[in-house]
Parts: sequence; structure tokens; C-alpha cells
Amino acid sequence: MPRILTAIFLAFIASIARAEIDIKEVTSDGGINAWVVEEPSIPFVALEIRFRGGANLDLPGKRGATNLMMGLLEEGSGEMSAQEFQTAREALAASYRFRAFDDTLSISAQFLTENKDDALALLRQALVEPTFAQTALDRVRAQVLSGIASDEKDPDTIARAVFDAAAFGDHPYGTAIDGTVESVNALTREDMIAAHRNALVRERLYVSVVGDVTVDQVGPMLDALLGDLPAEGAPLQPDVGFGLGGGVTVVDYDTPQSVALFGHSGMKRDDEDFFAAFIINHVLGAGGFESRLMMEVRQKRGLTYGIGTALVPKFHAEMMIGQVASSNETIADAIAVTRDEWRRMAEEGMSAEELASAKTYLTGEYPLRFDGNSEIARIMVGMQMIDLPPSYVVDRNDFIDAVTLDDINRVAAELLQPDALHFVVVGKPQGLESTN
Repeated sequence: MPRILTAIFLAFIASIARAEIDIKEVTSDGGINAWVVEEPSIPFVALEIRFRGGANLDLPGKRGATNLMMGLLEEGSGEMSAQEFQTAREALAASYRFRAFDDTLSISAQFLTENKDDALALLRQALVEPTFAQTALDRVRAQVLSGIASDEKDPDTIARAVFDAAAFGDHPYGTAIDGTVESVNALTREDMIAAHRNALVRERLYVSVVGDVTVDQVGPMLDALLGDLPAEGAPLQPDVGFGLGGGVTVVDYDTPQSVALFGHSGMKRDDEDFFAAFIINHVLGAGGFESRLMMEVRQKRGLTYGIGTALVPKFHAEMMIGQVASSNETIADAIAVTRDEWRRMAEEGMSAEELASAKTYLTGEYPLRFDGNSEIARIMVGMQMIDLPPSYVVDRNDFIDAVTLDDINRVAAELLQPDALHFVVVGKPQGLESTN
């Protein structure tokens, strides 16, 4: 983010963190829906755009195309070269970020109110008129290939690749969005055009706008920015089950410390028990030094510097996963303790004191997430994508407080499956062998 925007952003934090978030819904004349928060006290606007589908829309044999295409959006558009585009952006003190994920494509923009029209026109040019020049394609391709080569030597990334491939097979979730050396080297300019046409479409568009802008301005602004994108795109991927059973997979890798990625199936975000699962995950492994796994694996036994867990409700599959690193000599012990704690939570649940402490933390930290217009915009567009209403920002803590100890212990017994945990271990672990 340019320095002038950073200064304004920091000045904005104190005021917005105390303010009530008043979300207004807008539909443009062209049918584009958006959520808007008007905040005129600072001459600064944050815009968040999401397209559902993401890298999952890669065509057969074209893995990595969507990711590479997103990396090219700032590399020349309209009549501008990559350098001319960057010069124009810097002159406007605007910030754009284009990213690809499994299920979504993300565009983040921040700009000064006085430069709004020009900043949006430049962003429109990148989104609607990318040139995909061969020189830019070759340059960004080389960057992607460098990242792939680095990933092939990283134990964490190796563990993730093996875990995902075993869990999801031929579904796009089973492979990295970057693609492989072979697939990326084979991508052409025509593949970039196809990826752009399939993914950046209005039928799967979500938008939020926060800052010095009015509701009346947003509709025409979005029609001008996004109205020329195609209405429809390639079909979305089907859902896929978590296909990895309990056990251990050892990937031999010459390193003094083993990395273990572990998990089993999870829970959908719209499940009525999700908030109970959210609290369970916090107490078990996501609560930092206060979590059970951190207490048992690190603090009591000194087997790791860190261990954590996460609920991962993707759009087409759900997981509960975790990660731990330990020396080759102690990783087997770390895994045994992890499985034991998983089982203890499943069979015994948690105490009333643990539940009360988790609620205090989770409800207390939630308002702190709204610490700037960019953060608010990101939260709002995420809410839209999972069909949460605007009132969720007010009601969310009530949902946490409504979870009872009986709910927690019932859901823990259903969600946590110690025997279904699969550990992918990368390193030279002593006392561990692959079980399947």
C-alpha cells in the first residue's frame, strides 16, 4: 500500500474500531449487488471484489491457468504496458491486489477519494481489458515456476500436497493452484484468455465498499467498473468427500525436524452446530498457548514450538486439520499426545470453566477485527459469499454466547474422530512408518 494510504489507514483505525457498522445493501441498475458502509471522515475508499469458482475452474490439463491469469492482470491492459500501468497506479496513490484461491478470486483496491474516478477506470482496464502480452506471460510464468521449485523443497508444502492428493484425488482440491512445472510450461496466451473468460463473470460476483463514498454513488460506480464482464462463466465444481482414512503416511525427507499435517472430515459452515464446533476447535488447538494441544504437546512435554488446528469449511468439502513440527526423535510422541487429546475431548468434552473462558475470548476479540475500512470490506464480502445477513456483525457474539456445555460435549463426540485422524509426516521420523 502506498505510504500516503498507509498513513490514512492507520489514522482511521481508532475511529472505525469504536463505530457502529451500518451496512447498506445496494443493487445497481445493471444488477450488481454490493454491501456499503459509508465513512466520510477519512478521504479513502476500500473496495473488495470476489468471484466464486477460483482456481477450481482450471480446465482439464490446464492446472495453474487461473492463478497465472490473475498474476497477469497488472502486467499490461488496454493500451498500457506493464510498466505504464504501474506508473499510472503509483501516480494515483492507488493499491490493487489480485489473488487466486481454491474457491475464489480476490481483487482488493484502495484509493483516495479525490482519485476515485481515475483509480476505478484503471482497475476496470485491468479487469476487463487485460492484454496477456507474451513477454508478460513469460515473465510471470518464470516467477510461478520459481515458486513451484521452492515449494518442492519445503516440508510444509510437501506435506500439504501429499495430504490433499490423498484426501481429494482428482478433484481440484487435490492439487496445488500453482499447477506443476509441466502444466505451467504448457500454458499459452489463449489459455489465459479462456481462464479470464471462465472466471471473471457477473453471475458469481460479490462486492463490498467501505469509506468516503455514498450509497447513491456505488451503483453507477460498479456498473462502470464491472458491467462489461461476461454474465456467465464455466460451471462450478461438484462437492467432494474427504477421502482419507485414519493412519500415517511418512514422506522421507532429509531434515532434522519432521513436519506433520493431520486431519479428518469437518463441518459445513451453515451447520446449526458450527458455533459449537468453532469453540471446540479454539479450546482444542486454535487458542494459542491456552489451547489443550499447546499445553500438552509444548508446555508440559516440550515436544514442539507450536501446534495448531483449524476448521476448514471449503465450498465443496469440509475438513478439520492441524499441524505440528518436532524433531525426528520426538515427532512420534507429539503425534501420540495429539491423538490422545483429540480422544479426550471427544469422550469427555470440556469443562464449564473452559467454555466460559473461550466465550470471553472469542466475543472480546471479534470487534477488534473491524479495525479499518479494508478489513471491514474483506469481512463483509466474506459474509456475502457464505450467505450471512448484514445483521450477523451485530448478532455473531450472541450465537457464541448461546452455545451450552451440553451442545459442546454432544458436538465434540460427533465432530472429533481420533481414529480417523491421518498424519502426513515429512522428515525422517523415528518410530513411525506408513500404515497404508
